[in-house]
Amino acid sequence: MNVEYRLADGTDAQALAELGASTFMHTFGHLYETSDVEAFLQNHSPENWDRELNDPAFEVRVAESGGKLVGYAKLGPPHLPFEPRGEAAELRQLYVVEEMKGRGIAQSLMDWVIDRARDQRADYLYLSVFTENHRARRFYEKYGFEPEGTYAFMVGNHADEDIVMRLKL
Repeated sequence: MNVEYRLADGTDAQALAELGASTFMHTFGHLYETSDVEAFLQNHSPENWDRELNDPAFEVRVAESGGKLVGYAKLGPPHLPFEPRGEAAELRQLYVVEEMKGRGIAQSLMDWVIDRARDQRADYLYLSVFTENHRARRFYEKYGFEPEGTYAFMVGNHADEDIVMRLKL
């Protein structure tokens, strides 16, 4: 299947909300109580996406195949509970639907994120990843991301341990 990439715009809010929620549920939904997942998924509402897509502090690149979104990466200002070093940017989310994993989509999106962070003159790129998401951690480590520390990532009322990672640009 052919994959095309482009910047997201306001017309993508609903599709991004659905992709974010379904990908999170497929990967992590089994770990949480229903009420915790429902509370967390408010972060993926079309209204939140619309707000971020219209905020110049955020950039979102989408991957499409067959007219359907199959992945995205969101770059924005740092918001994790830590003091960033120097000028910083943050990979807020990188999601690829399960059936499209292993086709180079995540790599293409990550390459774009790194290039855009450099274009923004960031010294460091930060992200957070669930400690038990070993596949994602290996992916980020291949790019040279290093652990910075941990924090409690909230899914509703449930606290998970996430690792903050940084990449010197």
